[in-house]
Amino acid sequence: MPVNSFENFPMSWKPNKAKLKPPLYLSIAKALEQDILNGDLAPNTKLPPQRELADFLDVNLSTITRAFKLCEAKGLIYAAIGSGTFISPNAVLPKWEKPAENFIELGLIRPYYQFNSIVADAARTILQGEHSDRLFEFNFTLGNMHHKRTAQKWLSTFHVDTSCDHIILTAGTQNALTISLLALFQPGDKIVTDAFTYSNFITLAKQLHIQLISIESDEHGMIPDLLERQCHLSDMKGIYLMPSCNNPTGITIPLERRKELSQIIQEQNIILIEDDTYGFIAEEKDIPFFSLIPDHTVYLHGMSKSLSAGLRIAYMVFPHRLQQSILSTANNINLKIPLLNAEIASKVIEDGIAGNIIQQKRILSKERNLIFKKYFPDNLNANPYSFFQWFPLPSGYNGYQFELQAKERGIHVLCSDRFAVGKTTQTALRIAICSPYTTNELETGLMTLQRLLEENQKNSRNSELII
Repeated sequence: MPVNSFENFPMSWKPNKAKLKPPLYLSIAKALEQDILNGDLAPNTKLPPQRELADFLDVNLSTITRAFKLCEAKGLIYAAIGSGTFISPNAVLPKWEKPAENFIELGLIRPYYQFNSIVADAARTILQGEHSDRLFEFNFTLGNMHHKRTAQKWLSTFHVDTSCDHIILTAGTQNALTISLLALFQPGDKIVTDAFTYSNFITLAKQLHIQLISIESDEHGMIPDLLERQCHLSDMKGIYLMPSCNNPTGITIPLERRKELSQIIQEQNIILIEDDTYGFIAEEKDIPFFSLIPDHTVYLHGMSKSLSAGLRIAYMVFPHRLQQSILSTANNINLKIPLLNAEIASKVIEDGIAGNIIQQKRILSKERNLIFKKYFPDNLNANPYSFFQWFPLPSGYNGYQFELQAKERGIHVLCSDRFAVGKTTQTALRIAICSPYTTNELETGLMTLQRLLEENQKNSRNSELII
């Protein structure tokens, strides 16, 4: 096709041909990345078909394919079979600015800061001990035997039974995820996730050039048939799940679904990263994947939500076959823990303080979820102890635009695009009911959101939210 035939041809993306340099696939990928980062291509914009773009640039189809694969590996674009290639919804997130002091926080999860004083009391007791100076030495920085035995006993209450040799302590779940990805995966590897998942995991995978592939869920979590189909379509190396309470949707995977997914994971010989950060709020402590398929599972148990956000401790459990890779990676990149944090975590567990804090947080969450139900009765998470609610917005809403509208009214919320992997059909909010300091503050925030939604619905015909 003659190049000049495209002069007046409508295309969603027309890179400047004069600026392309060999190797062309790298130059095209860089141009696409730059236009995405500059905001010239909005989230979910459909890119021109690869053959059409190849004709426009007068290059081989394989050149465009290689360029797109590079951008896909970086999480900048995603392909939907039968539909085309699109800009990822979270390729470039709007800059988050810390809300003013008088804002009501319903976006970030602040896991009941009022309990931090209890953890601080435990820390003071430890520091007043006779040998507290040893906690500032650089030894046993993945946890000493005392810390691991405490972890072992604690994890057994969540149906995780393992030896101390297969436990390490990390400086929070994010550190454990970093160790997992660096130790077990390579740039370009593909990991399956839910369509909406933990935003920090999305960012981390993007940073390490690990490609995330989303699988649709129903009310019971990831759909097994779709997982199996995706595994047959491409070479999947791993899967990431939050089965006890998905962040952000709040979905809990029941035991029967866990068994179905476990069978596929075993058959396909892929590694599961099981993030059980919210296992403590599950209505019933279901059998974790680690207990079902221990040889295929890396189990993560963070303490920042259950005990204190500032107590950066997570227990990481792994099978023997992955032990050497995980330990060498953790040591080589020095992702280790302050011993003081490990000692605090062990003390509050051994003294029964941890169990009491969790029980009190569950009571507060149950009360706050009832308040949420008063304002939004049709959108309540089934788990009465959830720290957040997933609130679907009416069709046609722009999530980022709604964030701005809420901000103008003194409310900070987070929209679903921040948690999206690939193409999604739903726009929603994650509302952190645990974050306001008082129930009165929570009620004010929910009332404000309710009024904002009502105003938008009344003005829907002329609203800027309608795409």
